[in-house]
Amino acid sequence: MLAPGKERLVVVGNGMAGMRTVEQLLARAPSRYELTVFGAEPYPNYNRILLSSVLAGETALDQIVIHPRSWYARHRVRLIEGDPVIAIDRAAKTVVSAAGVVIQYDKLLLATGSKPLTPPIPGVHLPGVCAFRDIADVERMVEAARIGRRAKVIGGGLLGLEAAWGLKRRGMDVTVVHLMPTLMERQLDTAAAALLQRDLEKRGIAFFTDGQTEEVLGGERGQGVRLSDGRELPADLVVLAIGIRPNIDLARNAGLDLNRGILVGDDLRTSDPAIYAVGECVEHNGQVYGLIAPLWEQANVCAARLVGDGQAAFNPPSLFASLKITGIDVFSAGALAAADPADEEITLHDANGGVYKRLILRKDRLVGAVLYGAVADGPWYTQLMREGTNVAALRDRLAFGRAYAEGCSAADIAILPEAA
Repeated sequence: MLAPGKERLVVVGNGMAGMRTVEQLLARAPSRYELTVFGAEPYPNYNRILLSSVLAGETALDQIVIHPRSWYARHRVRLIEGDPVIAIDRAAKTVVSAAGVVIQYDKLLLATGSKPLTPPIPGVHLPGVCAFRDIADVERMVEAARIGRRAKVIGGGLLGLEAAWGLKRRGMDVTVVHLMPTLMERQLDTAAAALLQRDLEKRGIAFFTDGQTEEVLGGERGQGVRLSDGRELPADLVVLAIGIRPNIDLARNAGLDLNRGILVGDDLRTSDPAIYAVGECVEHNGQVYGLIAPLWEQANVCAARLVGDGQAAFNPPSLFASLKITGIDVFSAGALAAADPADEEITLHDANGGVYKRLILRKDRLVGAVLYGAVADGPWYTQLMREGTNVAALRDRLAFGRAYAEGCSAADIAILPEAA
């Protein structure tokens, strides 16, 4: 029975964005809602970002749990795990799970996340082919590494490279097939990508860039891949890591407004005023997000709105990305290339030392940074971008990092080497 004065909030999705919203909600108004959380996976909320560390054997599964089951019990949050919601009745304000559980809501929060992209090629659904998205995928990959020797990873972006490194750490011979000519092309420029590929090749990972996968080979299970040029690469495991797309099936069936993702306003409300949405399933002003910083901001704003703050509004923060491979430091934020001839580029490149920095300035503001090998100043560069700081006075020493840029005297500046 609902306690007097309480509203019913149902959260569809037990992942990082949805549970961050719940956490912030409880901090602001712990008694406002009777909370029910549905999770498709049979686990409490865990840090999906650290799955690559689990795959590499550097972290145990229980170490990546953010909210153990005891947390839900302590905060009187009803967790229904391993039972995804399959339907929303907006008129009756109810949700229905795969197991037939029906829960009524006053407010509904959709945090359904994303799905791995699956290329439309023959053999992609065979056993021995998997994505790299959740705990079940990691368990499949670890088991494959235990009994097999060769792995082929399709995709040379962030996720694909982390999967490749984890499988290499598990003792497999790993080859990455990437459609584009350079790795991590969304986050790195050509010079940084070349350094990254060189260092990963030194660690024993092979690469086929400009590689178009035409088919997964095999009858009863995947046994390799065939490229568009006819080459066949045998494998005991094929991993798909070519990207993600918002998981909007539930919202579509409920008749909510959609584009690539579930359309929301600055208040994170959908086209139904009783339904909010956060995370990778969301589209805001034409953008969908897969990095943690904007998802955290969405969660903060949504929690504020759910407790009655009518002024809270989602303003996407500056985006940055980093690669989680032990001993390899990569950081990228903002623009990768100059937008017009008036933009300035400052570059430091020590190929032998494995250090590369490239900063892009526009009207005395930093708008982009690519760092390889020396990334400690990445958060500072991101802060300068986010705050729109005028860096004209720092321009000659900006590439040397915060300690130099903010700590140098006039005499020090006179003897600094040029950054060009």
